[in-house]
Amino acid sequence: MIKEKLRQSVDKFKDWKIIFAGITFSFLWASASTATKIGLHSAQPFVISMFRFIIAGSIMLFISHIIMAKRLPQKKEWIQISIYGLLNITFYLGLYVIAMQKVSAGLGSLAVATNPVFIVLISAVWLSHKIKFKNILSLLLCFTGVFLAAYPLLQSSFATPAGILILIVSMIAYSLGTIYYSTQEWNSLHILTINGWQTIIGALFLLPALCITYDGDKNSFDSDFWFSTSWLAIAVSVGAIQFWLYLIKINPIKASYWLFLCPIFGFLIAYFIVDEPLTLYTLFGVLFVITGLYVSLTSKELK
Repeated sequence: MIKEKLRQSVDKFKDWKIIFAGITFSFLWASASTATKIGLHSAQPFVISMFRFIIAGSIMLFISHIIMAKRLPQKKEWIQISIYGLLNITFYLGLYVIAMQKVSAGLGSLAVATNPVFIVLISAVWLSHKIKFKNILSLLLCFTGVFLAAYPLLQSSFATPAGILILIVSMIAYSLGTIYYSTQEWNSLHILTINGWQTIIGALFLLPALCITYDGDKNSFDSDFWFSTSWLAIAVSVGAIQFWLYLIKINPIKASYWLFLCPIFGFLIAYFIVDEPLTLYTLFGVLFVITGLYVSLTSKELK
């Protein structure tokens, strides 16, 4: 009897721990859009990205190699990490920060939550999985949701067609990176080592674009800049990812459902922090995206 009660208490604690991790991940991940918007008031997109990546990568590599004494990547692993960094850091986050100049923070977080749909569709092509009606329906629902949420923002100059297009391309780059990562053999290389080096290498790939576009007059390293880059580097690139890895380790399918909260948190954070509008279009747009994600994540391809 006592053992049974103890087991139930442990299970209940674990459930609450998962809920805490899921909510914290969703909030931190969704906050990236607003943090980026704040930083863009003080600096150019690639300047923000470079500081973010160097800080985040350095923290992860310090923990991995100095504190945990994990091994360095070897031979072929460097090539794999470089390709992953090119897709996941250079293209995805490089394009994302450009898009955030042209779309609202709330719309940015809404688009991020559609990644599972792109992953399913690209997997169908890349890994020869069959595309089922559920996948097509999910994509249509998500795009409809993004359009509904974007419509009033387009009218009030909170978003531009070019910004939405760049945002979508960045989501595709992220999905390609995720699939590439999942198809590679990493030989037990620690996840912090992979993420740390792919972040640093991805930043190096972005360096030419920074040099070409840099304009000293457009960058002031004030409190907004340092808050933005520090939050993006520590809270998002390090903190949110660690919560995400914890959730994936327990159950990757259930972990994906926490992305449902990202649009809700994203629009609320943007509303309270940077005064972005909330309308019925926003509500219906979020509902369409969440419905599309639900359809996608309950598809047999993910199970």
